[in-house]
Amino acid sequence: MRLTNDQGTPVDPVPFGVTTTAAFLVLYSFGPGYLIGLGLTLPQSLVVVTVLFCCATAAGYHQLVLRSRPEQRAEIPGPVRLKRLYYAVLIAIAVFVLLLIPFYV
Repeated sequence: MRLTNDQGTPVDPVPFGVTTTAAFLVLYSFGPGYLIGLGLTLPQSLVVVTVLFCCATAAGYHQLVLRSRPEQRAEIPGPVRLKRLYYAVLIAIAVFVLLLIPFYV
């Protein structure tokens, strides 16, 4: 699969594929149970999860393919990477806590 950005430059498809696959796995494994816990039926929750997956895929394509600029890549300093990792871990913990709320209410 040959992906190009909006300027016609070839773009690496791996980050987009990994992001899309991760979104699929997280949404379809947690989404239906979470939404059923909130009172939706299984078909309704699958429709909602599918719409969310399509939105996540479109956002990932826009960010990782269309707006990608391979020529502007540079090495990120260590402290900046550590700070980003710290915030990513905090966000992941918050998301998991939010996913568990319906099961304890």
